[in-house]
Amino acid sequence: MTQLHTLVAYVPRTHTQAVLAAIGDAGAGRIGNYSHCSFVTAGTGRFTPLDGAAPFIGDVNRATEVAEDRIECLVGEDLLDAVVLALRAAHPYEEPAFMSWPVDGWRG
Repeated sequence: MTQLHTLVAYVPRTHTQAVLAAIGDAGAGRIGNYSHCSFVTAGTGRFTPLDGAAPFIGDVNRATEVAEDRIECLVGEDLLDAVVLALRAAHPYEEPAFMSWPVDGWRG
């Protein structure tokens, strides 16, 4: 049995499809005979790049708001590292905001 994790990532709307494809191709969102399963909601990301940052959007030391999507999907624990690497490679931010945690659910 494989322990499942929920993966949540925040992505600028311009890059949502690229990140979804990358993490899905790496194995995120596999449920039964389906792949690339996810849920996406729109929102506003807020951040202030500090000295030393190289922001994709915004300016150093200026508060920034960006139209972003929240991507949620399930990932088997055995694929989590590969999915996170794919997310980081496809995401435009130097420090993408994402998190994961185990959920009550297993795949046989």
